[in-house]
Amino acid sequence: MQVTDLYVSAPGKAILHGEHAVVHGKVALAVSLNLRTYLRLKATTFGKVCINLPNIDTFLSWDLSQLKQLRDEVQRLDAELVRRLREFIGVTNGSLDTCSMATLSFLYLYLSLFGSGELPSLTLTVWSELPTGAGLGSSAAYSVCLAAALLCASGAIPPPLKEWEHTARWCQEELELINSWAFQGEMIIHGNPSGVDNAVGTWGGMLRFLAGKIIPLSRVPLLRILLTNTKVPRSTKVLVARVKDKINKFPSIMVPVLDSVDAISCTCEKVLSEMTCEPITGDHYNILEELIDINQHHLNVMGVGHPALDRLCQVTLVKGLHSKLTGAGGGGCGITLLRPGSTVQELKDCGFDCWETSIGGPGVQQHSAISVKEEILEILNHY
Repeated sequence: MQVTDLYVSAPGKAILHGEHAVVHGKVALAVSLNLRTYLRLKATTFGKVCINLPNIDTFLSWDLSQLKQLRDEVQRLDAELVRRLREFIGVTNGSLDTCSMATLSFLYLYLSLFGSGELPSLTLTVWSELPTGAGLGSSAAYSVCLAAALLCASGAIPPPLKEWEHTARWCQEELELINSWAFQGEMIIHGNPSGVDNAVGTWGGMLRFLAGKIIPLSRVPLLRILLTNTKVPRSTKVLVARVKDKINKFPSIMVPVLDSVDAISCTCEKVLSEMTCEPITGDHYNILEELIDINQHHLNVMGVGHPALDRLCQVTLVKGLHSKLTGAGGGGCGITLLRPGSTVQELKDCGFDCWETSIGGPGVQQHSAISVKEEILEILNHY
């Protein structure tokens, strides 16, 4: 065990433009949010591995002897290990709830990263500012935190934090390793993820995603946004299939729509780049707002809108603000671009959950205890 006490965090994500375009070879822009998932890894001596998830009121523990026996019985760390872990935690059907997904991902990474060596006794506590199941990358932020903490604990990468520092980041090579293992965790949770969410959690900032290739963009302007959860549940799988069906049914109509969304993403990227190297003006906001409106209309044409999202757009437009869905659509979350000085109380009056935040936050970080928010530190240190 290379570390005895470690704090790490990773951000959530929003899709600025390009929802559903990624599966059709078009550009999507994803940005990190300044809402984060925090993890504390603590070495212990009582011969157990424990995970505490206060967001979902869950605390689980296993004797090291149980895990060692399981590892020794499964020589290859692949689908067979996942199958055996499902049996181990008592999940034999195809579906997994949030607790089971988090547990399965943790145990898979734990056994994989410590390989045939000594399994350490430890306790993980994870707390997130991100709502789960809302399309904001909460599972990816969790997977990134797991990967970073366990890679450090196993000695595969060193903790980057120096004694005099409050926060620190890993080097590029180490971030790539964190991202690859976080992707493994995401595959266990989602089956066939794009890799965008864990990449945003790892590198932060803004990413350009095209045909499976992820390119981190160097600078992002500090823009305030309002995240609104419509509380309408949706299935990403169903929504993706709906878009594909429309394209197959009306190719001459839908292909130009996707081409237009691609152009919106590229134009937005250009404007955001300009905003990092010249004074931000009202014209910049005007263009971004027009792009938001056009993209939202396109998403409705694709069939992934929802009356709750329409209501969000109407309420914010009355205040002179512009909104669109983020993620798969069909409910879930929307984002509203906030100009300096603007707020929206009416959304809470409509029964929506809202969080004001900003885009372009840093990726995965190690923290000193003093740099973690006091209320979050209290939760992490409770166990």
